[in-house]
Amino acid sequence: MFYFCGVNIHQKYILRCIELAKKGLGTTAPNPMVGCVIVHDQKIIGEGFTDPYGGPHAEVNAINSVTDKSLLKDASLYVTLEPCSHYGKTPPCADLIAKHQLKEVFIGLQDPHDKVAGKGIKKLEDAGCKVTVGILEDECREHHKRFLTFQEKKRPYIILKWAESNDGFLSPDTSKRSENPEPFWITNSHSKQLVHQWRSQEQAILAGTNTILEDNPKLTTRNWAGKDPIRVVLDRDLKIDSSHHVLDKAVQTIILTKIEDASKYIAGIDYVAIDFSQPLAQQICNALHQHNITSVIIEGGAKMLQTFIDENLWDEARVFKGAVCFEKGLLAPKLFGTLSYQKQILTDTLSIYRND
Repeated sequence: MFYFCGVNIHQKYILRCIELAKKGLGTTAPNPMVGCVIVHDQKIIGEGFTDPYGGPHAEVNAINSVTDKSLLKDASLYVTLEPCSHYGKTPPCADLIAKHQLKEVFIGLQDPHDKVAGKGIKKLEDAGCKVTVGILEDECREHHKRFLTFQEKKRPYIILKWAESNDGFLSPDTSKRSENPEPFWITNSHSKQLVHQWRSQEQAILAGTNTILEDNPKLTTRNWAGKDPIRVVLDRDLKIDSSHHVLDKAVQTIILTKIEDASKYIAGIDYVAIDFSQPLAQQICNALHQHNITSVIIEGGAKMLQTFIDENLWDEARVFKGAVCFEKGLLAPKLFGTLSYQKQILTDTLSIYRND
């Protein structure tokens, strides 16, 4: 096995693999979103990315896209992540590559999954294929951050999201809430649509009891074309009843509760009992890991967000600051992170922080 030191042409093809792989964002989980390119005589003859979960992987789609299969034995394959070596929903990609006798395989990143973890590379080498590992590894790690967090940290990739007023409040004082029970929108319609796009990209969305009781949100992607995330709701005492949208069974929903009496559960909803006397964020992560959830966007409320911050269980925070001022009310969470991105969306400012 050869470890790559840096040749621009190989980086170019791996960058194309990453570009292709992004087309699977939000559809492949819990599988990684992989991209693959096949090159013959310095010309791309095949491309592919991972189908929605249960469908063919990137390498299969790339090989199938090659019109003249006789070229494969003299071709090179580029892929963001080590080809799988085990049977899952589909046969091993390493076997298919070996079957077509591709002469070289260039891999961005070794797969940490215990069923792969170098076994795909070994299969390829045993078949006589020259394998190079580590091309643009940092870029591939960033691209595969959800999958890698799930495999290496045994929890989903956690995105905190909230909108705060220009003076730092999540919501106005309760006196204003009693005057107008409708939700107070801090951000504009463009920011709201972006949030729905984000929901379509992540596997799950998490909200707390108060958020559901006060706002009765659907937690779906109504303003964006894409799949709805799995809804996860923290409801210690099962205060949320069937009049709330999150219990309408339109989307897979998981309720985290202290109630262990299954007779109080609603059929068609998943329930997980957790210990509310112990730190909650880690228990929530454990429950989501057991449900094979690789990423979650946490939309509130304030106590829920602060719980994950205090337990240092977060990877990104996406914070909108609107133009409105509340003067008093519920303060926004406080976090310490590295500002990685900032953008103005008309009247709103979006800041994205990373927990480095």
